This record gives sequence, C-alpha cells and structure tokens, in this order.
Amino acid sequence: MKEIVILSGKGGTGKTSVTAALAHQAALAQPGRWLLADADVDAANLALLLEARATVAEPFVSGAVAVIDRDTCSDCGACEAACRYEALAQIDGRWQVDPIACEGCGACLDRCPSEALSLVPQTVGTCRRSETPYGPLHHAHLNPGQENSGKLVTAVKRRARAQAEAEGCAGLLVDGPPGIGCPVIAAVSGASLALLVTEPTVSGREDLERALATVRHFRVPARICINKADLYPEGTRAIEELGAALGVATIARLPFDLSLAEALAAGRPVTAHRPEAPVSRALAALWTTLQAPLGHTAGSA
Repeated sequence: MKEIVILSGKGGTGKTSVTAALAHQAALAQPGRWLLADADVDAANLALLLEARATVAEPFVSGAVAVIDRDTCSDCGACEAACRYEALAQIDGRWQVDPIACEGCGACLDRCPSEALSLVPQTVGTCRRSETPYGPLHHAHLNPGQENSGKLVTAVKRRARAQAEAEGCAGLLVDGPPGIGCPVIAAVSGASLALLVTEPTVSGREDLERALATVRHFRVPARICINKADLYPEGTRAIEELGAALGVATIARLPFDLSLAEALAAGRPVTAHRPEAPVSRALAALWTTLQAPLGHTAGSA
C-alpha cells in the first residue's frame, strides 16, 4: 500500500486545500481505493473541505497526571520539593496539582510520607473516523495545552493504515502538520512519498528548505508543489533551483485562482467545486504526475 503525505514548512501555504483536491482526484480515479487521514491534530480541518460526517469518536489517553487524595493528604508540602516542573502550588493552605504543568514523572509519589498521591491516565484528545464522498477519513483533535501531538498523529495513522490494509486499499493520503517537529516526524514515518506545498516567498523558500531537510533525513522521497507560482516568478525560480540543487523535482506550479477561496467558503475540494478552473486543472495534472514515483498509473489498483 502506498502512502502520500502532504507537508509544508509553515501553515497557510494551501496544503489542506491541495490535500482535499487530491482526495477528490483519487476518488475519481480509483473509487473506494484510497483512505484519508488528517495528521494535523493541533488544527485538524481537512474534514471541513470534505463534507465529512463523523461516525466514530473515541478518547485518546496518553501519559498521566498526579492526583492528590484530599482525605489522606497532610499538606506537609514534601511533594512540592520533589517536583522539577513546579506543578504543585499551595492554595488556601492546601497543596494542589496543576494538571497542565504536571509531566507525570511520579517523583512526588516517592516523596509523599502519607501516600496521598497517585498517577491517573490522562485523556489528551479525541480520535475520530468520518465518512466523506471521497472515502473514509481518520482525524483527531488534541485538547488545549497538551503536548502529545506526535503520539496522537501516530494513533491516527495506525488506525487509518489498519482500515486500509483490512479493506485492501491502494493507498493512504495524509494531510500532514506544518513545521518540522515531532508531529511531522510521526506523519512522515512509513510514507512512500512526501509532497511539500510552498509559496514563492523568501520565508516560503526557507521553510521549504527546513522541511526538505527533515524528510530527507528520514529517506522519504519528496516532490515540490508551488502554490500561487505565477504571483512572483523570481521566487518560483528560487524554489525550483533549491529543489534542483537537492535533487527534488518541482512537479506542480499552481496558478493564483480565486476559485480556491470560493471552494474554501463552500467547504468543498476546488476540483469538485470548479473543475474547469485553472487551479483545478493543475491539481488534476498533479495527481496524475504523482502516480509515476509511486510506481503505478492514475487508474490502476
């Protein structure tokens, strides 16, 4: 099974709009043969463009936080001295745990003379599965202030892969997170190909260079898609030259097209909303071009 992950060095490059259009093209070429995953768990919104209808929602439990048994606690304060994360504070004469600051290391448990502390598993987000006109979508939402987005990305991909393998699907299309941190590494893990979406700006080039360094470190083949390529030809050439110097091909140059904004407002992939628009034709061509590095043709299983 092939896996394409769509990434960007920063947010706002059009990555999710490109993913939605590719999901539409995949469904046209091979109905029911591609599954979808949104690995941008800090700000998941691919579902908004795919007319998604949630069918399953399950809590995601990861890590633990310390909890004080008020009936047992003597309020001696020994726990505070053991905590390196300043997660314990005395309020109105009683010691309390800040669940956001607590790292769940358990050092306070060892120091407590009355055994009033325990570690409780923490629900940090929600894993969801939705049905869309373009195939099943696995996605998730991380709760505010939580730090386990890499683990949640891994959970989303594991669930999507399990369904795809069970149903004999041809591939998995993943909307990855922006940046170069742990969530990106989790999204790239096991991918067949990374498509990096960027814009022809100075910051776009620098962010792309960092993102390419990340995927190349993990030996994932990459391709470049430049959004709004016609707005700044010099910037587009600079990105193409960067890719060429690193051996990464630029395979799509999307034109600036207000149809993309109209599709966003309508909550649909632009290729479905305005199939004859210039940007839609460029995205349809991109889907066909992506098949070559995956080793099969657009219409094959």
